[in-house]
Amino acid sequence: MTWDDLVKGPISISNHELDDLVIMRGDGVPTYNFGVVVDDWDMNMTHVIRGDDHVNNTPRQINIFNALGAPIPKFGHIPMILAPMASGLSKRHGAVSVMQYLEEGYLPEALLNYLARLGWGHGDAEMFTREQFVEWFSLEAVSRSPAKFDPEKLKWLNSQYIRQTDDDRLAGLATPFLKANGCDPAKGPALRAVCALLKDRAGTIEELADAAVYFYRQLHPAHELRTQHYTADILPAMKALRERLASADWNRPALSAAIKETITTHSIKMPKLAMPLRVMLTGTAHTPSIDAVLELIGREEVLRRMDDELLRYPG
Repeated sequence: MTWDDLVKGPISISNHELDDLVIMRGDGVPTYNFGVVVDDWDMNMTHVIRGDDHVNNTPRQINIFNALGAPIPKFGHIPMILAPMASGLSKRHGAVSVMQYLEEGYLPEALLNYLARLGWGHGDAEMFTREQFVEWFSLEAVSRSPAKFDPEKLKWLNSQYIRQTDDDRLAGLATPFLKANGCDPAKGPALRAVCALLKDRAGTIEELADAAVYFYRQLHPAHELRTQHYTADILPAMKALRERLASADWNRPALSAAIKETITTHSIKMPKLAMPLRVMLTGTAHTPSIDAVLELIGREEVLRRMDDELLRYPG
């Protein structure tokens, strides 16, 4: 039995290697190899494209097509997707429901792009639209070797799509995650502006929403962060900055100027003041530019959080 596989090329399997397969069970239910042939014939299938774990089924099915006098579709067998260590794909490596990727904050276009790119390519193109995929795809470009599912590559691709996504759409996608985290996006800065500030750092919508939490509720820093950054020598400068912020125009240039004036007056370097300021306002030492964070949190909330945390300063 020989056929010209659309992916693997000519394949020949001796009929002597095939067993005398059962096509109908005793209860009258047809077996897979018989049922699928009848179904393909009934549905006028012209092409059958499936995983290469079905290669051994194909000669059996072609024989049944011939026995029925039915037209034989063209067959193409695509290599299986493997885990990063070249083992079988499992839930631990990404073989999960597509809905789980939605729940973890992956964009559908990123997931489609990644899955399309597994075992197929169009030159050096890493990112492409669904329309481009439809235009470019051909079975001739499908690899004959198994592809490896790389969760980190998927996350990187998702981050690229997040960067390109409209901020209003990101805000809508991030809202359920924020609400699940005890935040009300309506009580705080415009979420679209927060997404615009944070999206370059996010691998998923869930990460984007997690990074946005401190804009909508105060996150108290861990004891270790306070110990590291709340030092008695910086307390005078922090109090002076608090007074400058109380009367400063509330925009990034003015806020940046207030910080620079404070470090100049107290003869300290920017990180010496900016790091504890980050910690007291956001509960973390890693944020975008601190003047942008200040602007979005807002004057009243910034001063409230500073007053709260200044009480915890040594000295």
